[in-house]
Amino acid sequence: MTQKIDRRNLLKSGLLALGGMTLAPHMSFGGAFDDMPLSLDPENRIYRSPMVREHFLDKKPDLSKMIRIGANENPYGPPKSAQKAVCDSVAGGNRYAWKEMSDLVDKIAKKEGVSKDYIMMGPGSSDLLEKVALVLFMHGGNIVSADPCYMSLVQVAKSVGATWKAVPVTENHSHDLKAMEAAVDKDTKLVYICNPNNPTGAITTGKELLDFCSRVSEKVPIFVDEAYIELAVGADTESMVGLLQKNKNVIIARTFSKIMGMAGIRVGYIAAQPTFIKQIEKITRGGMGISYTSIAAASAAMDDSEFQVMTRKLNHEAKTYLLGNLDKMGYKYIPSYTNFVIFPINIPGKDMLTKLAAKNISCRAFDIQNKPWLRVSMGTMDEMKAFVSALGTIS
Repeated sequence: MTQKIDRRNLLKSGLLALGGMTLAPHMSFGGAFDDMPLSLDPENRIYRSPMVREHFLDKKPDLSKMIRIGANENPYGPPKSAQKAVCDSVAGGNRYAWKEMSDLVDKIAKKEGVSKDYIMMGPGSSDLLEKVALVLFMHGGNIVSADPCYMSLVQVAKSVGATWKAVPVTENHSHDLKAMEAAVDKDTKLVYICNPNNPTGAITTGKELLDFCSRVSEKVPIFVDEAYIELAVGADTESMVGLLQKNKNVIIARTFSKIMGMAGIRVGYIAAQPTFIKQIEKITRGGMGISYTSIAAASAAMDDSEFQVMTRKLNHEAKTYLLGNLDKMGYKYIPSYTNFVIFPINIPGKDMLTKLAAKNISCRAFDIQNKPWLRVSMGTMDEMKAFVSALGTIS
Protein backbone atom coordinates (compact mmCIF):
# COMPACT_ATOMS: atom_id res chain seq x y z
CA MET A 1 0.00 0.00 0.00
CA THR A 2 1.09 3.58 -0.66
CA GLN A 3 2.19 5.43 2.45
CA LYS A 4 0.51 8.76 3.22
CA ILE A 5 2.37 11.57 4.93
CA ASP A 6 1.02 12.28 8.42
CA ARG A 7 2.38 15.80 8.87
CA ARG A 8 0.77 16.42 12.26
CA ASN A 9 2.78 13.68 13.96
CA LEU A 10 6.18 14.52 12.47
CA LEU A 11 7.31 17.02 15.05
CA LYS A 12 6.07 14.87 17.89
CA SER A 13 7.89 11.79 16.62
CA GLY A 14 11.10 13.73 16.11
CA LEU A 15 11.08 15.17 19.62
CA LEU A 16 10.32 11.83 21.21
CA ALA A 17 13.23 10.26 19.36
CA LEU A 18 15.61 13.00 20.39
CA GLY A 19 14.73 12.31 23.99
CA GLY A 20 16.03 8.75 23.73
CA MET A 21 19.12 9.24 21.60
CA THR A 22 22.38 7.47 22.42
CA LEU A 23 25.59 6.99 20.51
CA ALA A 24 25.84 3.94 18.30
CA PRO A 25 29.07 2.17 17.42
CA HIS A 26 30.83 3.19 14.23
CA MET A 27 28.99 1.48 11.38
CA SER A 28 29.52 1.86 7.65
CA PHE A 29 26.61 1.80 5.21
CA GLY A 30 28.35 2.94 2.04
CA GLY A 31 27.48 6.64 2.28
CA ALA A 32 28.85 9.95 3.42
CA PHE A 33 29.24 10.75 7.11
CA ASP A 34 29.51 7.03 7.92
CA ASP A 35 32.64 7.48 10.05
CA MET A 36 30.77 9.46 12.72
CA PRO A 37 28.97 8.06 15.76
CA LEU A 38 25.33 7.47 14.89
CA SER A 39 22.37 8.50 17.04
CA LEU A 40 19.88 5.86 18.11
CA ASP A 41 16.25 6.30 19.05
CA PRO A 42 14.63 4.46 22.00
CA GLU A 43 13.87 1.48 19.75
CA ASN A 44 17.55 1.05 18.81
CA ARG A 45 17.10 2.38 15.28
CA ILE A 46 19.43 4.90 13.67
CA TYR A 47 17.83 8.33 13.83
CA ARG A 48 18.02 9.76 10.29
CA SER A 49 15.26 12.39 10.38
CA PRO A 50 11.86 13.13 11.94
CA MET A 51 10.33 10.77 9.39
CA VAL A 52 13.08 8.19 8.94
CA ARG A 53 14.83 5.62 11.12
CA GLU A 54 17.21 2.97 9.82
CA HIS A 55 17.73 -0.60 10.98
CA PHE A 56 21.12 -2.23 11.22
CA LEU A 57 22.45 -5.70 11.94
CA ASP A 58 24.04 -6.23 15.35
CA LYS A 59 27.01 -7.90 13.72
CA LYS A 60 28.43 -6.29 10.63
CA PRO A 61 28.44 -8.88 7.81
CA ASP A 62 31.44 -9.67 5.63
CA LEU A 63 30.43 -7.75 2.50
CA SER A 64 33.11 -9.47 0.43
CA LYS A 65 31.00 -12.64 0.61
CA MET A 66 27.66 -10.97 -0.13
CA ILE A 67 25.64 -9.62 -3.04
CA ARG A 68 26.09 -5.91 -2.37
CA ILE A 69 22.91 -4.15 -3.41
CA GLY A 70 22.63 -1.67 -0.57
CA ALA A 71 24.86 1.32 -1.37
CA ASN A 72 23.61 2.46 -4.80
CA GLU A 73 26.85 1.49 -6.49
CA ASN A 74 27.31 0.83 -10.20
CA PRO A 75 28.04 -2.91 -10.58
CA TYR A 76 29.62 -2.48 -14.02
CA GLY A 77 32.39 -0.03 -13.29
CA PRO A 78 34.89 1.41 -13.27
CA PRO A 79 34.91 1.43 -17.07
CA LYS A 80 37.86 -0.30 -18.68
CA SER A 81 38.99 3.06 -20.06
CA ALA A 82 39.24 4.47 -16.54
CA GLN A 83 41.01 1.36 -15.25
CA LYS A 84 43.63 1.71 -17.98
CA ALA A 85 44.03 5.41 -17.23
CA VAL A 86 44.67 4.61 -13.56
CA CYS A 87 47.32 2.05 -14.45
CA ASP A 88 49.00 4.35 -16.95
CA SER A 89 49.05 7.27 -14.51
CA VAL A 90 50.43 5.51 -11.42
CA ALA A 91 54.03 6.26 -12.38
CA GLY A 92 53.24 9.99 -12.23
CA GLY A 93 51.85 9.73 -8.73
CA ASN A 94 54.92 11.38 -7.23
CA ARG A 95 53.86 14.70 -8.81
CA TYR A 96 51.06 17.11 -7.98
CA ALA A 97 48.46 17.01 -10.73
CA TRP A 98 47.89 20.76 -11.20
CA LYS A 99 47.90 20.66 -14.99
CA GLU A 100 45.88 17.46 -15.18
CA MET A 101 43.30 18.90 -12.79
CA SER A 102 43.08 22.07 -14.82
CA ASP A 103 42.54 20.02 -17.98
CA LEU A 104 39.77 18.04 -16.28
CA VAL A 105 38.07 21.24 -15.10
CA ASP A 106 38.26 22.57 -18.68
CA LYS A 107 36.55 19.42 -19.92
CA ILE A 108 33.81 19.63 -17.27
CA ALA A 109 33.24 23.33 -17.86
CA LYS A 110 32.82 22.70 -21.59
CA LYS A 111 30.31 19.93 -20.88
CA GLU A 112 28.30 22.18 -18.53
CA GLY A 113 28.44 25.22 -20.82
CA VAL A 114 30.21 27.52 -18.34
CA SER A 115 33.70 28.89 -17.85
CA LYS A 116 36.08 27.03 -15.53
CA ASP A 117 35.71 29.54 -12.69
CA TYR A 118 32.18 28.14 -12.19
CA ILE A 119 33.59 24.68 -11.29
CA MET A 120 34.94 23.33 -8.00
CA MET A 121 36.29 19.78 -7.78
CA GLY A 122 36.14 17.38 -4.86
CA PRO A 123 36.79 13.72 -3.99
CA GLY A 124 33.16 12.79 -4.60
CA SER A 125 30.19 15.13 -4.51
CA SER A 126 29.53 14.34 -0.83
CA ASP A 127 32.83 16.00 0.07
CA LEU A 128 31.62 19.18 -1.59
CA LEU A 129 28.20 19.01 0.05
CA GLU A 130 29.98 18.85 3.39
CA LYS A 131 32.41 21.67 2.57
CA VAL A 132 29.51 23.93 1.58
CA ALA A 133 27.77 23.10 4.86
CA LEU A 134 30.88 23.85 6.92
CA VAL A 135 31.43 27.23 5.29
CA LEU A 136 27.83 28.44 5.18
CA PHE A 137 26.76 27.35 8.65
CA MET A 138 29.80 28.03 10.81
CA HIS A 139 27.89 30.98 12.28
CA GLY A 140 24.50 29.24 12.53
CA GLY A 141 21.39 29.74 10.43
CA ASN A 142 18.97 27.15 9.09
CA ILE A 143 18.84 24.79 6.15
CA VAL A 144 15.60 23.83 4.38
CA SER A 145 15.29 20.43 2.71
CA ALA A 146 12.86 17.61 2.08
CA ASP A 147 12.32 14.77 4.50
CA PRO A 148 13.37 12.13 3.56
CA CYS A 149 16.51 13.33 1.76
CA TYR A 150 20.19 12.50 1.43
CA MET A 151 21.57 13.56 4.78
CA SER A 152 25.25 14.37 4.19
CA LEU A 153 24.90 18.14 3.83
CA VAL A 154 22.21 18.37 6.50
CA GLN A 155 24.22 16.35 9.04
CA VAL A 156 27.32 18.51 8.67
CA ALA A 157 25.29 21.73 8.81
CA LYS A 158 23.69 20.56 12.07
CA SER A 159 27.07 19.53 13.49
CA VAL A 160 28.38 23.10 13.20
CA GLY A 161 25.30 24.73 14.69
CA ALA A 162 22.64 24.97 11.99
CA THR A 163 19.01 24.12 12.55
CA TRP A 164 17.23 21.92 10.04
CA LYS A 165 13.79 22.80 8.71
CA ALA A 166 12.61 19.43 7.41
CA VAL A 167 9.70 19.65 4.96
CA PRO A 168 7.84 16.35 4.38
CA VAL A 169 7.66 15.17 0.79
CA THR A 170 4.30 15.13 -0.98
CA GLU A 171 2.06 12.08 -1.18
CA ASN A 172 3.71 11.14 -4.49
CA HIS A 173 7.10 11.51 -2.72
CA SER A 174 8.32 14.49 -4.76
CA HIS A 175 9.58 17.69 -3.13
CA ASP A 176 6.86 19.91 -1.70
CA LEU A 177 8.31 23.04 -3.28
CA LYS A 178 5.49 25.30 -2.13
CA ALA A 179 6.02 24.28 1.50
CA MET A 180 9.79 24.52 1.12
CA GLU A 181 9.51 28.06 -0.18
CA ALA A 182 7.23 28.95 2.71
CA ALA A 183 9.81 27.56 5.13
CA VAL A 184 12.49 30.02 3.97
CA ASP A 185 12.98 32.86 6.45
CA LYS A 186 15.56 35.53 7.29
CA ASP A 187 17.83 32.93 8.93
CA THR A 188 17.79 30.47 6.02
CA LYS A 189 21.23 30.16 4.44
CA LEU A 190 20.57 27.32 2.01
CA VAL A 191 17.81 25.24 0.44
CA TYR A 192 18.94 21.71 -0.40
CA ILE A 193 17.23 19.57 -3.05
CA CYS A 194 18.30 16.08 -4.14
CA ASN A 195 16.69 15.30 -7.50
CA PRO A 196 16.11 12.44 -8.16
CA ASN A 197 15.83 12.04 -4.41
CA ASN A 198 17.63 9.59 -2.17
CA PRO A 199 16.37 7.44 -0.45
CA THR A 200 12.99 7.57 -2.22
CA GLY A 201 14.11 7.53 -5.88
CA ALA A 202 11.29 9.94 -6.76
CA ILE A 203 11.58 12.85 -9.20
CA THR A 204 10.47 16.46 -9.04
CA THR A 205 9.61 17.59 -12.56
CA GLY A 206 12.09 19.77 -14.40
CA LYS A 207 9.75 22.67 -15.20
CA GLU A 208 8.46 22.86 -11.62
CA LEU A 209 11.96 22.75 -10.15
CA LEU A 210 13.33 25.21 -12.69
CA ASP A 211 10.66 27.74 -11.77
CA PHE A 212 11.29 27.20 -8.05
CA CYS A 213 15.06 27.57 -8.32
CA SER A 214 14.80 30.63 -10.56
CA ARG A 215 12.55 32.47 -8.10
CA VAL A 216 13.74 31.31 -4.69
CA SER A 217 17.45 31.67 -5.52
CA GLU A 218 16.83 35.42 -5.55
CA LYS A 219 16.36 35.11 -1.76
CA VAL A 220 18.70 32.28 -0.75
CA PRO A 221 21.17 29.89 -2.45
CA ILE A 222 19.63 26.67 -3.79
CA PHE A 223 21.80 23.54 -3.75
CA VAL A 224 20.58 20.91 -6.24
CA ASP A 225 22.20 17.50 -5.90
CA GLU A 226 22.02 15.76 -9.30
CA ALA A 227 23.93 12.58 -8.42
CA TYR A 228 21.37 10.34 -10.15
CA ILE A 229 20.15 12.55 -12.97
CA GLU A 230 21.90 10.59 -15.74
CA LEU A 231 19.98 7.47 -14.67
CA ALA A 232 16.55 9.13 -14.78
CA VAL A 233 15.26 7.23 -17.81
CA GLY A 234 11.85 8.49 -18.90
CA ALA A 235 11.76 11.30 -16.35
CA ASP A 236 10.45 14.81 -16.96
CA THR A 237 13.55 16.48 -15.60
CA GLU A 238 16.56 18.56 -16.56
CA SER A 239 19.74 19.84 -15.00
CA MET A 240 19.57 23.18 -13.21
CA VAL A 241 23.03 24.13 -14.50
CA GLY A 242 21.53 26.34 -17.21
CA LEU A 243 20.37 28.77 -14.50
CA LEU A 244 23.98 29.75 -13.86
CA GLN A 245 24.06 31.56 -17.19
CA LYS A 246 21.06 33.57 -15.99
CA ASN A 247 23.04 34.67 -12.91
CA LYS A 248 20.90 32.61 -10.54
CA ASN A 249 22.41 31.67 -7.18
CA VAL A 250 22.23 27.90 -7.61
CA ILE A 251 24.79 25.21 -6.85
CA ILE A 252 24.65 21.96 -8.81
CA ALA A 253 26.48 18.85 -7.61
CA ARG A 254 27.49 16.01 -9.93
CA THR A 255 29.38 12.80 -9.23
CA PHE A 256 31.40 10.17 -11.04
CA SER A 257 30.18 7.54 -8.53
CA LYS A 258 26.92 6.52 -10.21
CA ILE A 259 26.67 6.36 -14.00
CA MET A 260 30.46 6.30 -14.36
CA GLY A 261 30.94 3.53 -11.80
CA MET A 262 33.71 5.20 -9.79
CA ALA A 263 32.32 5.36 -6.24
CA GLY A 264 35.60 4.19 -4.72
CA ILE A 265 37.80 6.35 -6.94
CA ARG A 266 36.18 9.52 -5.55
CA VAL A 267 35.61 12.35 -8.01
CA GLY A 268 32.82 14.91 -8.07
CA TYR A 269 32.24 18.59 -8.67
CA ILE A 270 29.92 21.48 -8.12
CA ALA A 271 28.97 24.15 -10.63
CA ALA A 272 28.09 27.50 -9.06
CA GLN A 273 28.49 31.24 -9.46
CA PRO A 274 32.19 32.21 -9.30
CA THR A 275 31.49 34.45 -6.30
CA PHE A 276 30.05 31.45 -4.43
CA ILE A 277 33.05 29.29 -5.39
CA LYS A 278 35.38 31.98 -4.05
CA GLN A 279 33.41 32.11 -0.80
CA ILE A 280 34.03 28.40 -0.29
CA GLU A 281 37.67 28.59 -1.41
CA LYS A 282 38.44 31.23 1.22
CA ILE A 283 38.05 28.43 3.77
CA THR A 284 38.87 25.20 1.94
CA ARG A 285 40.20 23.99 -1.40
CA GLY A 286 38.05 21.41 -3.10
CA GLY A 287 40.39 19.59 -5.43
CA MET A 288 43.25 18.90 -3.04
CA GLY A 289 41.77 15.57 -1.96
CA ILE A 290 41.69 14.11 -5.48
CA SER A 291 44.58 11.83 -6.42
CA TYR A 292 46.57 11.97 -9.64
CA THR A 293 45.16 8.59 -10.67
CA SER A 294 41.57 9.62 -9.91
CA ILE A 295 41.90 12.64 -12.17
CA ALA A 296 43.13 10.41 -14.99
CA ALA A 297 40.26 7.98 -14.43
CA ALA A 298 37.67 10.77 -14.41
CA SER A 299 38.93 12.26 -17.64
CA ALA A 300 38.85 8.87 -19.36
CA ALA A 301 35.36 8.07 -18.00
CA MET A 302 33.98 11.36 -19.31
CA ASP A 303 35.08 10.39 -22.81
CA ASP A 304 33.64 6.88 -22.50
CA SER A 305 30.09 7.55 -23.67
CA GLU A 306 29.70 3.88 -24.63
CA PHE A 307 30.09 2.83 -20.97
CA GLN A 308 27.61 5.45 -19.80
CA VAL A 309 25.03 4.34 -22.37
CA MET A 310 25.57 0.71 -21.33
CA THR A 311 25.15 1.53 -17.63
CA ARG A 312 21.92 3.43 -18.25
CA LYS A 313 20.55 0.58 -20.37
CA LEU A 314 21.49 -2.25 -17.99
CA ASN A 315 20.34 -0.32 -14.93
CA HIS A 316 16.96 0.26 -16.55
CA GLU A 317 16.65 -3.39 -17.57
CA ALA A 318 17.51 -4.61 -14.05
CA LYS A 319 15.04 -2.17 -12.52
CA THR A 320 12.30 -3.16 -14.97
CA TYR A 321 12.89 -6.82 -14.07
CA LEU A 322 12.74 -6.05 -10.34
CA LEU A 323 9.61 -3.91 -10.59
CA GLY A 324 7.83 -6.56 -12.65
CA ASN A 325 8.51 -9.13 -9.95
CA LEU A 326 7.55 -6.75 -7.14
CA ASP A 327 4.24 -6.27 -8.97
CA LYS A 328 3.72 -10.05 -9.06
CA MET A 329 4.48 -10.31 -5.33
CA GLY A 330 2.11 -7.47 -4.48
CA TYR A 331 4.67 -4.93 -3.29
CA LYS A 332 3.74 -1.27 -3.90
CA TYR A 333 7.02 0.54 -4.61
CA ILE A 334 7.77 4.20 -5.19
CA PRO A 335 8.46 4.79 -8.93
CA SER A 336 12.23 5.24 -9.12
CA TYR A 337 14.40 7.30 -11.47
CA THR A 338 17.67 6.16 -9.91
CA ASN A 339 19.64 2.94 -9.50
CA PHE A 340 17.63 1.81 -6.47
CA VAL A 341 14.03 1.07 -5.49
CA ILE A 342 12.37 1.46 -2.09
CA PHE A 343 9.14 -0.28 -1.13
CA PRO A 344 7.07 -1.11 1.98
CA ILE A 345 7.57 -4.58 3.43
CA ASN A 346 5.39 -6.78 5.62
CA ILE A 347 7.91 -7.74 8.33
CA PRO A 348 10.10 -5.60 10.61
CA GLY A 349 13.07 -4.08 8.84
CA LYS A 350 15.68 -5.71 11.07
CA ASP A 351 14.10 -9.11 10.49
CA MET A 352 14.26 -8.53 6.75
CA LEU A 353 17.95 -7.55 6.91
CA THR A 354 18.69 -10.66 8.97
CA LYS A 355 16.85 -12.99 6.59
CA LEU A 356 18.53 -11.46 3.53
CA ALA A 357 21.97 -11.58 5.16
CA ALA A 358 21.45 -15.29 5.77
CA LYS A 359 21.14 -15.58 1.99
CA ASN A 360 24.29 -13.44 1.49
CA ILE A 361 22.40 -10.35 0.31
CA SER A 362 23.04 -6.85 1.66
CA CYS A 363 20.30 -4.19 1.38
CA ARG A 364 19.04 -1.25 3.49
CA ALA A 365 15.95 -1.22 5.71
CA PHE A 366 14.20 1.89 7.00
CA ASP A 367 11.14 2.78 9.03
CA ILE A 368 9.38 5.73 7.41
CA GLN A 369 6.76 7.06 9.80
CA ASN A 370 7.18 3.79 11.72
CA LYS A 371 6.30 1.62 8.71
CA PRO A 372 9.01 -0.78 7.43
CA TRP A 373 10.57 -0.21 4.01
CA LEU A 374 13.35 -1.97 2.09
CA ARG A 375 15.69 -0.17 -0.30
CA VAL A 376 17.49 -2.28 -2.87
CA SER A 377 20.15 -1.04 -5.28
CA MET A 378 20.34 -2.28 -8.85
CA GLY A 379 22.97 -4.96 -9.30
CA THR A 380 23.61 -7.08 -12.35
CA MET A 381 20.70 -9.05 -13.74
CA ASP A 382 22.00 -12.21 -12.05
CA GLU A 383 22.17 -10.37 -8.73
CA MET A 384 18.62 -9.08 -9.13
CA LYS A 385 17.41 -12.58 -9.92
CA ALA A 386 19.08 -13.83 -6.73
CA PHE A 387 17.42 -11.03 -4.76
CA VAL A 388 13.97 -11.72 -6.23
CA SER A 389 14.38 -15.43 -5.48
CA ALA A 390 15.38 -14.68 -1.87
CA LEU A 391 12.58 -12.17 -1.37
CA GLY A 392 10.06 -14.69 -2.59
CA THR A 393 10.98 -17.06 0.23
CA ILE A 394 10.76 -14.46 3.03
CA SER A 395 7.57 -13.81 4.94
